Amino acid sequence: MRKPPVDEARLRSPVMDWLERTAELRQWTRSGTRAPHKPLLLLYALGRFQQDAVGELRYSAVEEDLQRLLTEYGPPNRTTPAYPFHHLVSDGVWEVRTNHGPGSPGSGVRELRATGAAGRLSPELRAALQSEPELLGRMARVLLDLHFPPSLHGDLCESVGLELEPAQTGQPSAAVRRRRDPRMRERVLTAYEYRCAFCGYDGRIGTVPVGLEAAHVRWWAFDGPDDVDNGLCLCSLHHKLFDKGVLGVGDGHRILVSQRFVGHSPAAREHVITLAGRPLIGPQPGAHPVAAIHLSWHTSQVFHGSPRPATAP
Repeated sequence: MRKPPVDEARLRSPVMDWLERTAELRQWTRSGTRAPHKPLLLLYALGRFQQDAVGELRYSAVEEDLQRLLTEYGPPNRTTPAYPFHHLVSDGVWEVRTNHGPGSPGSGVRELRATGAAGRLSPELRAALQSEPELLGRMARVLLDLHFPPSLHGDLCESVGLELEPAQTGQPSAAVRRRRDPRMRERVLTAYEYRCAFCGYDGRIGTVPVGLEAAHVRWWAFDGPDDVDNGLCLCSLHHKLFDKGVLGVGDGHRILVSQRFVGHSPAAREHVITLAGRPLIGPQPGAHPVAAIHLSWHTSQVFHGSPRPATAP
């Protein structure tokens, strides 16, 4: 006896529907260009929802917060939070109303301010978050995994006021189908002989290296491969600064230091500013150096501002 046809739509989990919608936010893309405007706004809204499930986000009140997020975690080019505030509505996770009623006045900064525009998560999403408490953390995990490197996840959650359980920050989301290659770290650290490519740090406890990490040059979230020629062995400090756009790698595999970086202490000078113009350390003979195509992506999409001139030896 034949079984009746399965209605797949009825069997789909509401949680998975929202996770897939989160993973498929419509964004402008071209050749790996970063456009994290909507993900940053949604992360911010999830953080605020966690604190106040009924409150609205008036554009004029949160504009400064959103601009700071874009400046710190967005691409190097100047941009505005007005764009995602208006356009996120089309993804079904966000709504905007003004002093005149429901509906966004557009993506213009002046219009959003003048009309008292306020946004919040859509009614359907708010209801789902209240009925499925684990959904908020899983949505946040999807946004983090798809748009930012792991070295920035903790700082970003703190910036938007998100408090996630340890299990939610340590495992890739089910909606992120691509999986990292666990062997990359060992291959990259071996290629660079367990030394930071920027400063030469090579600390160990016994035989175990500590404070050394395999950094993706082109971020994994933006199709960066788990290959040695897309990796650098970096100490924890320089990995974070590399992913924040303070440090980069330019022509001749020489270190770039952003002119936007400010540090007056001897430690800031020694560990950051004096790196400008130095050649990378490694990799060992026979290992693949970082590919130019990945360096070019990092310089255009992550590195902030213009590089400092090389410091005197």
